[in-house]
Amino acid sequence: MARKHRRLTVAAVLAAVLTVASQVAAAPARAANPYERGPAPSTAGIEAATGPFAIARVTVARSGVTGFGGGTIYYPTSTAEGTFGAVAISPGFTASQSSVAWLGPRLASQGFVVITIDTLSTVDQPAGRGAQLLAGLDYLTRTSTVRTRIDATRLGVMGHSMGGGGSLSASVSRPSLQAAIPLAPWHTTKSWSSDRVPTLIIGAESDTVAPVASHAEPFYTSLPATLDKAYLELNNASHSAPTSTNVTVAKYSISWLKRFIDNDTRYEQFLCPAPSGAAIEEYRDTCPHS
Repeated sequence: MARKHRRLTVAAVLAAVLTVASQVAAAPARAANPYERGPAPSTAGIEAATGPFAIARVTVARSGVTGFGGGTIYYPTSTAEGTFGAVAISPGFTASQSSVAWLGPRLASQGFVVITIDTLSTVDQPAGRGAQLLAGLDYLTRTSTVRTRIDATRLGVMGHSMGGGGSLSASVSRPSLQAAIPLAPWHTTKSWSSDRVPTLIIGAESDTVAPVASHAEPFYTSLPATLDKAYLELNNASHSAPTSTNVTVAKYSISWLKRFIDNDTRYEQFLCPAPSGAAIEEYRDTCPHS
């Protein structure tokens, strides 16, 4: 009888194990972030000159658009992973898109559709540049040849100098944007308390055109404390630092865009805790982001 009882006990245990296993198997898998694009990030990967996506470019003629001065689109050639978020980038006062052109392929190869715009006039003020950034995004998502590659709900803006001020203006005008990155921004408006767009401001320590003390720093401070925001100051850098290849600008711009346009928390490791190093004079943020 004892042997039979043991056999029954073993059978009962096995039945219970199988029941639990079947319940686990039947439980729905946790949904992955549908906006993740590309492999798991690494420092080497986001510091590299090119990311994991092959890209192509399209020239946008000034005569073929309204609301901005034409530009260049950079985009991933494969849509195997789905659609992509998009970013519009404006140059600064008296400059053309060539001053921010290096960011086009750099960001696109990480999984974004990017348009670097020319402005209607090289002397357009920040508010005008903000409106033109939005016009560039509207063109991308509505009538451009790459519109089917873009998720129109996941958009961001960037800009240098007055273009950086323009990205702040665009954010206030369109709070549905997912991210903004003003680079050495210049603007006569100093308070951005109504801004609701996650914003990374990159200033330059030795900037004499848009000194951080009167531009980038008060812009950052004025942003709501409840907002996802960060301030990165480039060590011993001039106003023109973001207009040529800069690993620090690229690394943290990619991380910010990935985190907030793609909702990809894998990139938080590069933003929180606060990064440091020889290239960074100062970093402030509202970490944690998630």
